[in-house]
Amino acid sequence: MSESISEQAGPLLKGAELIKDEVRRLPDAPGVYRMFGDGGEALYVGKARSLKKRVAQYAQGRFHTQRIALMVDLTRSMEFTTTRTETDALLLEINLIKQLKPRFNVLLRDDKSFPEIVIRREHPAAQLKKHRGAHAIKGDYFGPFASAWAVNRTLNTLQKAFLLRSCSDSVYESRTRPCMLHQIRRCSAPCTGLISLDDYQGLVAEAEQFLRGKSRAVVGRMAAEMQAASDSLEFERAARLRDRIRALSSVAQETQVNPETLEEADVFALRAEGGQACVQVFFFRAGQNWGNRAYFPRVDRTDADAEVMAAFIGQFYEDKPIPKLMLVSVRPNDCELIAEAFCLKAGHKVEIVAPQRGERRRLVDHALANAREALGRKMAESSAQSRLLTALCEAFGLEAGPERIEVYDNSHIMGTNAVGAMIVAGPEGFQTSQYRKFNIKSAELTPGDDFAMMKEVLRRRFARLAKEEEAGQFPPRPDLVLIDGGAGQLAAALEVMADLGVDDIAVAGVAKGPDRDAGLERFFLPGKAPFMLEPKSPVLYYLQRLRDEAHRFAIGAHRTRRSMELRRNPLDEIEGVGPARKRALLHAFGSARGVARASVSDLAKVDGVSEALAQRIFDHFRGPEPR
Repeated sequence: MSESISEQAGPLLKGAELIKDEVRRLPDAPGVYRMFGDGGEALYVGKARSLKKRVAQYAQGRFHTQRIALMVDLTRSMEFTTTRTETDALLLEINLIKQLKPRFNVLLRDDKSFPEIVIRREHPAAQLKKHRGAHAIKGDYFGPFASAWAVNRTLNTLQKAFLLRSCSDSVYESRTRPCMLHQIRRCSAPCTGLISLDDYQGLVAEAEQFLRGKSRAVVGRMAAEMQAASDSLEFERAARLRDRIRALSSVAQETQVNPETLEEADVFALRAEGGQACVQVFFFRAGQNWGNRAYFPRVDRTDADAEVMAAFIGQFYEDKPIPKLMLVSVRPNDCELIAEAFCLKAGHKVEIVAPQRGERRRLVDHALANAREALGRKMAESSAQSRLLTALCEAFGLEAGPERIEVYDNSHIMGTNAVGAMIVAGPEGFQTSQYRKFNIKSAELTPGDDFAMMKEVLRRRFARLAKEEEAGQFPPRPDLVLIDGGAGQLAAALEVMADLGVDDIAVAGVAKGPDRDAGLERFFLPGKAPFMLEPKSPVLYYLQRLRDEAHRFAIGAHRTRRSMELRRNPLDEIEGVGPARKRALLHAFGSARGVARASVSDLAKVDGVSEALAQRIFDHFRGPEPR
């Protein structure tokens, strides 16, 4: 067990003096230290082989960069945790950086999960499907894939080659004849017995072998079967096997880079320039390229490439499966320590290699070229975005260019399934991970009252902001709020924010032009007459993009809620009818409508349905049965 130390020096001490005071009480042991500023915001998280020696360096007042000097000067308190080993300290440091997001650490900002393929084993006829998130389903997982496109391409190949089902269990159990996927030779139709479960299990085993990198053996067996079928004059079966072999062979042709000798590895290439960095990540599994993704971690221009690579890799695998081999363009700091920590976490040997020649070096060079191009595009976009925000600042009379813009819109049909939406934009463009939707909940709201809906959305958003700030937290705070609407919507927004005591955020309304024509928008600001921007102004185009994105997101959220409402099954509303009984009822009667037409005696014949429950189901649909 690690020992936690949370001591604070006297209230008058700060910066280097505070650190010097803390050093007196620190042990000469491995652990993690945390620096905090005014109000408790996290400044930095670091690990050390010796807490006493490492933290003492900050107290000496001699720093390599102004950035470190500023960090020390801002420090108002520190916390420490001792660990058994430096490896444990590294793992704890990675976890805390992801959790606290300190201001002065290299930070991986995009931590979305990757899609995977799972062969689900909970059913006699295993299901092949795309999966994202925790491994809560019983089955075999394969991945990660860099994008939905990469996983969909592989799924398409697997369906052609191995004919595995992708339908849900409820659809499988209700089939009486093969579906369209069988007609186009994408499924072997185990649901209707066109293939025995034993033969189907053989297809599943072949798919698993292929995904584990044994593609040559699988293709070899198929080729032998095709030849045998041809020799036996079973030309139709031979043609089917030929098509399956072609599907597997297409994988190598569709990907730009495929290693000949590499079975499993992740490739990391770093390009840093002008205080920005890009890390391009390629995934190779089963001897195939499973896609790539570009990341733009938060760095400082004084950070060394080896330091950035070490921080990035550590945070990248905090919640992802760790491969046996990592190829890097630059050897990370504490390379052996990171590899040892990954070995402990993954339960198998992990190598981190910066190759100098051969196929592995060519893979790294290819990733590095992608990183260079992605960073160039990012820097060009950032420069253009910065100019737009400066121009927006001038157009709206803001004191400084906004770092965070929140745009709000509503969507509904005649007041039903009303949804509010918030999108976020800033110097980095649209921040989709910060988007939020609000299901309109107020029972007192008149259907279709856009003013009341906007009030509810803003009240919920800024009441939460005020509550978190009062608790000493540091939630994201907008510099500019844009409301879809004119003077009335703006007045409603200002009223809500005034009630909550939020009076230091700029608010503006964007009203569509006559006949909703783009280019004729009018802008409303508190205390100013409505105004328009030049029809070809870049700022006008930018504001139109923000409004259109908010509208798109709001409509999407509304459609999702409406489709969920339409798909809601009446059986879900009946007490005592859970997933198993619901499945049994639908299997017995075909649909909820069939259940509604059934008599009490027929309902009671279904497995798991008692007389009392049968009566309750009947009463739900048709009222009490006459006695």
